[in-house]
Amino acid sequence: MIVAHRGHKASGFSLLEMTMVVGLTITLTTVAVMSLMPLLQAQHLTNAYNSTIGIMRQARDAAISQRTSYSLTFQSAGSGSSTVNSITMAPTTAFAGTLPTEVFQLPNDVWFLVGSGVSGLTGPDGFGTAANAIDFGYTSSGGTGDGNVLYFCPDGSAQTTSSCSGAGNWDSGVVYLNGPVFYPSGSSSTPKGYATNTRAVSLWGATGRMHGWRVYSQGTSYQWIRQ
Repeated sequence: MIVAHRGHKASGFSLLEMTMVVGLTITLTTVAVMSLMPLLQAQHLTNAYNSTIGIMRQARDAAISQRTSYSLTFQSAGSGSSTVNSITMAPTTAFAGTLPTEVFQLPNDVWFLVGSGVSGLTGPDGFGTAANAIDFGYTSSGGTGDGNVLYFCPDGSAQTTSSCSGAGNWDSGVVYLNGPVFYPSGSSSTPKGYATNTRAVSLWGATGRMHGWRVYSQGTSYQWIRQ
């Protein structure tokens, strides 16, 4: 009996087909990453804003509950600096050295920064003109802002010194956040931020009350809206 043998066609992918699949996968991955990047950056800014107002409230609550003053130091990286944007919370006087100092660092693409076009606009709650990204130090005794250190006191107020000596030292002001930052053409060290990405936290020294803010476009101008 004669047995017929049928030929079997080789299965699998050719090199050309594999190359096309790999190329298509890379293209789709790139498109997905590019489309997700703005969402991730926006989330970084939201997280930094929430953390900023959160650590300010934490310092105030700690000062009240522990009956001592707590300092908050806002550190801006500045142009060409390797220093990160951060907030340092530390107990003073009686609890100094017995409670930990906490440091919150902003994401790399979020800065204490006023967005381009916002500077000159009256600051949230009427403090300053958004000329300084960290702008505490407005007091009833003539303080004009641009301070980066404040102290929460046992009565819940924010003051300019750890002695918490009263009304003349009530420390009001604003801190601004922006992201993602970018570097204009011709500048490799001075970051900028989009106006409508600007967030802010204002502080009333007498009460320690805080408000969150965001800039919105109003035609050719901008306006602060409470969050």
